Amino acid sequence: MNTPASGAKPAGQSQSPGQSQPAGKDLIVVSAVCVFDAAGRLLTVRKRGTEKFMHPGGKPEIGESAAEAASRELDEEVGIRVAPQDLELLGTWLAMAANEDHTNIEATVFIAPGTWEARPSAEIAEIRWLDPTEELPGDLAPLLTEHILPLLASPRGEISSL
Repeated sequence: MNTPASGAKPAGQSQSPGQSQPAGKDLIVVSAVCVFDAAGRLLTVRKRGTEKFMHPGGKPEIGESAAEAASRELDEEVGIRVAPQDLELLGTWLAMAANEDHTNIEATVFIAPGTWEARPSAEIAEIRWLDPTEELPGDLAPLLTEHILPLLASPRGEISSL
């Protein structure tokens, strides 16, 4: 796997200078997973009652590691089962929350190795597979548009597990 891109931090380390949490904004810690299908497209989901598409994922429960949260959320949201130890760490980023005003997220992002099919659960209104090389829709979460998709589109961002 490649090392995290600039703007990312390895898990457990602080953000680079200039990327600290702005005053007056809430911070939500989340885990998210990049999932790919056989055509190399990235899975995105839109949760019920929201407008933006994002990675499958969510907030860790008390005592849960980032990888454990990512594994659990992936199963709950789209029926994909990957053991926490099998997820590959991509990096951790600070981004604006997609559906909460005045809130940032600190997202630890993993890759589910291999290729997958997904089925939305009751909490997911819609799933959409994106080709990172094509024109992107305007309803994507900032984490995707500002960090993950540019990384995937770069030659350095090629993911060896595909």
